[in-house]
Amino acid sequence: METENKIYDLIIIGAGAAGLTASVYASRYKLEHLIFGVEPGGQINEIHSVENWPGTIAISGRDLISNMVAQVNNFGVQIRGESISSIKKNEAEIFEVETGRDKYLAKAIILAMGTSYKKMNIPGEKEFTGKGVSYCATCDAMFFRDKIVSVVGGGNSAVVVALELADFASKVYLISRGERLSADPVWLDKLASNPKIEIIRETNVVEIKGDTKVEKIILDKTLPDDKTFLTVDGVFIEIGSEPGIELARKLGVETDEQNFIKVGIDQSTNVSGVFAAGDVTTGSNKFRQIVMATAEGALAANGVYKKLKL
Repeated sequence: METENKIYDLIIIGAGAAGLTASVYASRYKLEHLIFGVEPGGQINEIHSVENWPGTIAISGRDLISNMVAQVNNFGVQIRGESISSIKKNEAEIFEVETGRDKYLAKAIILAMGTSYKKMNIPGEKEFTGKGVSYCATCDAMFFRDKIVSVVGGGNSAVVVALELADFASKVYLISRGERLSADPVWLDKLASNPKIEIIRETNVVEIKGDTKVEKIILDKTLPDDKTFLTVDGVFIEIGSEPGIELARKLGVETDEQNFIKVGIDQSTNVSGVFAAGDVTTGSNKFRQIVMATAEGALAANGVYKKLKL
């Protein structure tokens, strides 16, 4: 493993909205830094249409991230598409970040790893992933043209996915375990006006069945037609996400009971020199929005600047 002798001011781990914004601000603060991210944008790339980005009526998630990446590159910073395998602080209070191939040194770290999709952990989910079970409507919706699909979830992401799928599928079942959907009113209005979508409330999917692909889902509730199953071609799971905290744990960073990284008003953590931003943190009242992730990225870079330069 080769070690760079140069000590950077900052290493940003994660190239989503938070990490990219942190990089922009780090460049403006003239902090020498690196940014690592295997897939810039992460889950944002899968958003069909972002309609609450200030100053823009509508833009795809992929285009929004492309703009952010271009802005990072404009400052002369290139995103390194390597995974971080290890991170630790040495006796000199310098962070050693390893990729498996190389080791990099930095005075400060910003953790912006984002989240990963939650799994239902029910029979058939793993077996039929890629064979009818999907976590990405933007990726897979077109494969279900004129077919019957189900969406599991009751929040904004589930409602938006149901609406997106309705552009392709002949029928969409939206299955929520709660009595009420927790989506924003603007999405609920669109949902109510779409005749292709049927909402099934207070119901859980307990098993996914089929032969070589998804054919039906088993429910924990009897439907009005006395059935306890639905015949479907696809199951889109939208039940939230989990923070990526493996690296944070290795550093001794404190998390809450849901494994989100605890941060202060400047996005600092309990470990000196370690900041965190975006969906992985307890910040912004856990309001998981792109605009909040970018705000946290800016705050984190500002926090690093104040710690190192002021």
